[in-house]
Formats: sequence, structure tokens, C-alpha cells
Amino acid sequence: MLLVLATSASSGKHFHLSISSRLFPGIAATIRQSLLAQDCILCQSACGDRLLCEPCERELPASACACPRCALDGAGDIECGSCLADPPHYDASCAAFTYAYPVDALIQALKYGGQLALAGFFAHKLLQRIGPASGIDLIVPLPLHPARLAERGFNQAAEIARALSRASGVLMDARVGKRVRNTAPQTGLPWRDRAANMRQAFSCERDLAGLNVAVVDDVMTTGATLNEFARTLKQSGARRVQNWVVARTPPGV
Repeated sequence: MLLVLATSASSGKHFHLSISSRLFPGIAATIRQSLLAQDCILCQSACGDRLLCEPCERELPASACACPRCALDGAGDIECGSCLADPPHYDASCAAFTYAYPVDALIQALKYGGQLALAGFFAHKLLQRIGPASGIDLIVPLPLHPARLAERGFNQAAEIARALSRASGVLMDARVGKRVRNTAPQTGLPWRDRAANMRQAFSCERDLAGLNVAVVDDVMTTGATLNEFARTLKQSGARRVQNWVVARTPPGV
């Protein structure tokens, strides 16, 4: 049953119009689409109940093949030379997109503009890329320091992780890890200094013995933050840690 708020032409009073979707499926569907209709957040063309129209969604940049460990673009789906020479603490990474326009603008709209509906969109695209989340025991969002969380009002990684948990059926726990040092923003540091900036930035008090953990974040740049968090989780017993990120920054950017 679809309830629609209508207005009487004679009295001007509001009333609810009840449309049976069973008896009048075509009418109910048309009204539902009109009530939920919106414009594409990128090109402003009509896209029904979607956030992005199909043409814009098809144009979102993504890597055809990448290193399975760090998710950097590569010539094939094999570990890159950097991961072979100096293996990170995490075991795998998967990125839905490449961090380039307009994905960067969409992430910023979620992160700084409070467009929380994008969290569900990102989760959906991540699951399309990952496939069935078999073998994952726990989804954990990359934690924010309490000061940063108070400033922003929400953790974008937690919003994406929550949507991933609902869609995949895998438990999500945002309390597994804590950010104990309010580090300087990574974006303002040279690449070579980012690992040192993140050292001892996290803690984990939960016993993760034998668990396969998926860590969720919005952007993976050098991987220093995720690497330090993976180290912390493995110190708490995690058997395997993989990163699920919305976007991976291309090399040299």
C-alpha cells in the first residue's frame, strides 16, 4: 500500500491518498518514482531514485587490474615489486575506484559535505568489486581520533562499513580499534614521512585470534595508515587483514 499526501482543490486541506500496489501496480510505481525522483549529483540530469545517472556511473574511474596486496595499478593481477621487496602488514587490498575526478569529489562530498547517502553507494560498488565476502569474519572501519570525530561529527569509514555489513551480512564492529594519537594529516606530509607519522597511532583491546578482518576506509594513498592499523590488529591476533577502500590514489599523485 502506498500512501500519498494530496491536497483538496476545493478546501485546500491535506489528506492521504491510499494506492494499492497490488491492484494498481502501474499507478503505484509511477507515483513512487515521482516521489523519489532526484537529479544526478554529478550532471543534474534526472535519474529517478539513483544518486548517479547510468552514464555518469559508467564513467567513474577504476583500475582494470591491480596489485592484489596494495591495490596499485599494475600490468597484471600479481603482487607488485614493492610488496614483494617489503611486504606490508596487511595481506590484501581492494579498491572500488581510482582516486581521480569525479570520485574524489564524491568522497569529499561524503567526508566534508555530510552527504551520507554516498556511503551506501560506495558500499554497493565495493561489494561489486570484491564479490562475495566469503571468509571475512569481521568488518572494521578505520578509526578516527575522538578530536577529529567531534570536529566532523561522524566517521565516513564507519558509515561505509555499516552499509557493507548490512549488504554482506558480515558483522561490523567500530569499537575494535582506537586511534590513540591525533596525528598530523597525512596529506600535508611528504610520502617518506607518513609511516613515521602513524607509528603507534592505534590500539586494539579485543582478542582477534584467528579472525579474518576487513578494514574499511575511503582513500588509500601510500597505505601507511592502513599498514599501521593492520600491524595493530595482527598484534591482537588477527590471522589475516585486508583493506576495502573506496578509492586508491594512483602512483606519484
